[in-house]
Amino acid sequence: MKNTDEFHWEALDEVDEYAILLLDKEGHVKRWNKGAEKMKGYRLEEVLEKSFSMFYTVEDQTAGIPESLLKEATDKGKALHEGWRVGKNNRAFWTSEVITALHDDHTGVTGFIKISRPHEGRLAQERFRLVVESAPNAMVLVNREGKINLVNGQTEKLFGYTREELIDHPVELLLPEQFKYHHPQWRDKFMDAPKTRTMGAGRDLFARRKNGTEFPVEIGLNPMETPEGPMVLAAIIDITERKRAEERFRLVVESAPNAIVLINQEGRIALVNGATEKLFGYARPELLGKEVELLIPSRFRNMHPHYRATFFAMPQMRPMGVGRDLYALRKDGSEFPVEIGLNPIESQEGNLVLASIIDITERKILEANRLKSDFLANMSHELRTPLNAILGFSELLIDQKIGPLNTRQRQYLQDVHDSGSHLLQLINNVLDLAKIESGKTELSVELFSLNEVITGVINTLESIAAKKEVTIRLELSKALSYVRIDKNKFRQILYNLLSNAIKFNRERGEVQISAMPHADDMFMVRVTDTGIGITKENLKKLFIPFVQLDSGMARQHEGSGLGLALTKNIVELHRGQIGVESESGRGTTFWIIMPLHIILT
Repeated sequence: MKNTDEFHWEALDEVDEYAILLLDKEGHVKRWNKGAEKMKGYRLEEVLEKSFSMFYTVEDQTAGIPESLLKEATDKGKALHEGWRVGKNNRAFWTSEVITALHDDHTGVTGFIKISRPHEGRLAQERFRLVVESAPNAMVLVNREGKINLVNGQTEKLFGYTREELIDHPVELLLPEQFKYHHPQWRDKFMDAPKTRTMGAGRDLFARRKNGTEFPVEIGLNPMETPEGPMVLAAIIDITERKRAEERFRLVVESAPNAIVLINQEGRIALVNGATEKLFGYARPELLGKEVELLIPSRFRNMHPHYRATFFAMPQMRPMGVGRDLYALRKDGSEFPVEIGLNPIESQEGNLVLASIIDITERKILEANRLKSDFLANMSHELRTPLNAILGFSELLIDQKIGPLNTRQRQYLQDVHDSGSHLLQLINNVLDLAKIESGKTELSVELFSLNEVITGVINTLESIAAKKEVTIRLELSKALSYVRIDKNKFRQILYNLLSNAIKFNRERGEVQISAMPHADDMFMVRVTDTGIGITKENLKKLFIPFVQLDSGMARQHEGSGLGLALTKNIVELHRGQIGVESESGRGTTFWIIMPLHIILT
């Protein structure tokens, strides 16, 4: 074992057949001799304190070769290795090297001495040939004139040519016709400024086999200095399967029903599908390559890069923004609530994230309606309790069970009772509507006579019709007799439709009720009046809770705007349909189609 102080750098500095480097224990260059400067092409000040790994190829660096050599030297005292090294301007050369660990008696390893010897002539050429031949990819060595100097077995296998058919022939032999004309210009441009890089970055590259078939390729270019002059070593990979997989992936993404956005680690959009264009209002070219924050409301944009970095640090399939309300931004500036699923994807371009985006506007509306219905149901219960007390005590007073009343007192109490009854009916309607909308209403099915129920509702409303001298006519098909549905709710449907027909009729008008069989075990009821009718604009507002349409006859008719909404919900609860036909000033017909019998499940 030798200490660093024992080396006489004055003598070693003059040795130019060997490159001698003194490294610290982390592998940083502390000193080197003239032989190292000659071999690497750098001056000492250009590499001082830099890692010795800079002299290894990108492939060796990725594989961790420099670090493994230091570890081996630390564990065993020295490490031997030979291979390609890279000097200034990416000049490649083949060397043999030995790395020896330096120690002292107190702290253990203090650094390393690295001695390299270049291989020249036939030995270097043979070793280079063996390395190229053993490469898993097609390797083609091309000189400055574009002639093929060397190929390996993988090249023969990939292109279908023998070595003899390729050596000393123009490399354009391996190119499709459409690229042959411009290739010499691209080759000369590379040779004028050679550096290790991927060929045709940003473009789709294709090669051509001996049989004329073309296929997509990925090509890495490595410049080399040889005794015959500068050359370029091209590593060629057939990416047909990768392209097929990418196309399959693209088709799956395109056919997805949800908006799909593929994002790289820099936060730029790499891929979108048609559903994304439709949801956000952007055309595909307006999104590709743009920052994903384009689709995020401004108030959330500042924090999003942080969230994205956190995801890529620990990528896993999960919903985005758990516990938070998420919103997206359309091209027109409108915002909408979304649900986003994140899926990490590994690709040749690095890690990506696939975001599946669902517009949950309708879900939010339904949730808000459910909360509203729950609130209305609770409030209706709270209001109904004191109101029942008011009605009960007013009835006791009207019946003079507590004491005698004069005419005026009796009239006032009757007004209180009538108003309370009207309010109770309104509260009951609100409660019924809330129950149906929240899914808490169940049907109570029974067999009953259709004629009996319809006649009963007509009798109930006859006194109201008489005040306006409205005539009610019933036309019941003999083919209809009994039905098996919810009797009370059917009565409620008829009451709402018939009372509206009377309320909005003209003086001495007419209401026609007809019931008849309908297709597929259904029956139809039609209620037609000769009243004021409904405008086309107002037809769109029908069945909306709390909306009244009689603004033209402002406040002449009492009502809450709940009757038709409740009627529609009850009909649909029976798996039926409701509709309306009307023309302003010429009367209205409401119709319902209901099943003859309901089977509860």
